[in-house]
Amino acid sequence: MRIITVKFITLGCKTNIYESEAMKQLFTERGYTIIDKGKADICVINTCTVTGTGASKSLKLIRRARRENPSGVLAVTGCLAQTEADRLQNEENIDVLIGTKGRAEIVNLCEAALDGKKTYSVGDILHDSEFEELGIVRTQHRIRAEIKIEDGCNNFCSYCKIPYARGPVRSRAMDKIEAEARAIAESGYSEIILTGIHIGSYGKDLDNGDKLIDVLETVGRVSGGIRIRLGSLEPVMITEEFTKRAKKISGLCPQFHLSLQSGCDKTLRAMRRHYTAADFKRAVINLRDAFSDAAITTDLIVGFPGETDADFEESKRFCEEIGFSQMHIFPYSVREGTAAAFLPDRVDECEKSRRTHIMLNSAAEMKKNFCESFLGRDAEVLFEQKRNGLWSGMTKNYIEVRYPSGDDLRGKKLSVRLVGYDRENEYIKAEKN
Repeated sequence: MRIITVKFITLGCKTNIYESEAMKQLFTERGYTIIDKGKADICVINTCTVTGTGASKSLKLIRRARRENPSGVLAVTGCLAQTEADRLQNEENIDVLIGTKGRAEIVNLCEAALDGKKTYSVGDILHDSEFEELGIVRTQHRIRAEIKIEDGCNNFCSYCKIPYARGPVRSRAMDKIEAEARAIAESGYSEIILTGIHIGSYGKDLDNGDKLIDVLETVGRVSGGIRIRLGSLEPVMITEEFTKRAKKISGLCPQFHLSLQSGCDKTLRAMRRHYTAADFKRAVINLRDAFSDAAITTDLIVGFPGETDADFEESKRFCEEIGFSQMHIFPYSVREGTAAAFLPDRVDECEKSRRTHIMLNSAAEMKKNFCESFLGRDAEVLFEQKRNGLWSGMTKNYIEVRYPSGDDLRGKKLSVRLVGYDRENEYIKAEKN
């Protein structure tokens, strides 16, 4: 029997990465061979639409895949497939089109495409109420393994298309999460990342009272003490009760990604974010009271419609008051179909670029200050790969460390002494302790 090969191209977030791994497993269980490079009989592109750049890149990769392998089966899934289904079906030569549900059938649909039958299966996601279970993902080919615990978002922020691409909050059954965490621990992974579209909303669609903290406690109990890391969180969920319970969980990494987007209340209201700067600060205080070495990371949008110079300066001062260890900074880009696309007083592109540059410099200074506060101390590092002759890895609070060693440290945890900060490359140098 001829070996049939499948290649995946994945764009976007950790949730997309997890879902691609789940689909790979579905193909593997049916006898297909997964390849990373070259032409494949089946090419699956898992698309992104969270930003204009992500959508544009997804579209370019779809066209390139068809151009490079005109006779192969091209399957397109993910967020762009969900939100742009009609356009993709009419304008692109795609064999299998699936949105953000129905992916459990991808192998069957690709088999039909191999026999010449095209399928376009993109349903109404906005009224979906069931979490799509793709099975227990046991093999992810990395040191870290993701567990998807939730899908969807109910927030409808004015700049974001994700609720239209992912639908409402749907929480995964706790027994499935527990089984996957146990399987990952037994497979020898060193770290688990709990991921989803809006993991802080876990349980809102359930009637049993379970919340994210209950998921954390369950995973902590069955994972054997390996590292546990959280995906992006909303500040309003970081209560004293949450931190009181979270600090007792074995293996929980003290790195928390709280999505800020702006430190100016006027801009937050225009974005339809459901918190104020004061709410955000209160969440940070709760975390730092519970975790002495906590790293707080965030996302920030600059140049949102209506953001004045004074608003930007207010946001910048707030960020510096918080003292983030790392920031992802994005100039605002218009997303068609969102409320923000119709807002007046758009910020000039040159001005957005100027503000982005200022915030990047401020973020670099904050990261430097955070990293240098750990110099002279010992830290446990999970090493992953070699970079320029040094082993690179992460501390529990997400500081990159590089260490000279002739041994193979991939996937190993080692306690080292933190001795210096390389500002140009933004990592801490380490030596044997």
